[in-house]
Amino acid sequence: MTDLNEPLTQEQKSPEAKLRGNGRPARKRASVPEAKLLEFAELLFFAYRDFTRDPDAILKDFGFGRAHHRVLHFVNRHSGLRVVDLLDILTITKQSLSRVLKQLIDQGYIVQQAGSSDRRERLLFPTDRGRALAERLAAPQSVRLASALKAAGPGAEAILRRFLEAMVNAEERPKVSSIMASSPVPLKEGGKEEEA
Repeated sequence: MTDLNEPLTQEQKSPEAKLRGNGRPARKRASVPEAKLLEFAELLFFAYRDFTRDPDAILKDFGFGRAHHRVLHFVNRHSGLRVVDLLDILTITKQSLSRVLKQLIDQGYIVQQAGSSDRRERLLFPTDRGRALAERLAAPQSVRLASALKAAGPGAEAILRRFLEAMVNAEERPKVSSIMASSPVPLKEGGKEEEA
């Protein structure tokens, strides 16, 4: 077991270092005092707690949890998403996704179809019911975000975007930017992709 009181090595102090085998994040002397950084970390915990509180209450009524919310969010925003891409986005195991996805499919929130060019691919689409639930879950979060941005004042949107993008691991930023840039595919009734 690693002693958490031992000093960090130079490699562990590098700004781009990931979590190491000992589970300790790399540290870098920042221009912001350590106490202030810890306050920001605490605020992030509280903000996330409240950001997820309303959707959690809605999900509870359906017998779902946050994993269902994440799957439904990305399938709704990126209709036709491949299962393999969803696994990559969520960084969860195939087994974890299978359980959640099965529930969402069995209860009529998501449909799964074979790919047109590769029949082995599994593509995911929200049903009308799934889209409605995804929008219901997003609604209180959108209100909270809009209110917080308004309270933060002019220019807050650009600053928040830069801050959140900078919080993503550097090697993951291009992939996240690509996902964010892709637009949702319009659907016909019943979850089928519209013909181009």
